Amino acid sequence: MIYAVEDVVLTLIQIYYYMIIGYILLSWFPNARESSIGQVIARLVEPYLSPFRKIIPPLGMIDLSPIVALMALHFARFGVSAIADMVARSL
Repeated sequence: MIYAVEDVVLTLIQIYYYMIIGYILLSWFPNARESSIGQVIARLVEPYLSPFRKIIPPLGMIDLSPIVALMALHFARFGVSAIADMVARSL
């Protein structure tokens, strides 16, 4: 049971990871973020990216905060797996 929950959470994290990558790629194309898909992705991704943008200022025109946000999601996957293992062992 706990591993099924872990799989769902890890899948959701992976989907969010790809959404952030898609959002980054949209910034390379003019007016792509203003499209309906771009606006939906922005509404889902911007709340997560904004705390990272407050901590990491852009370097000229390069915004490194999405890279740090992706690394945080990657580490979150390890945390979810570790918590699921601890819970499974305690049962």
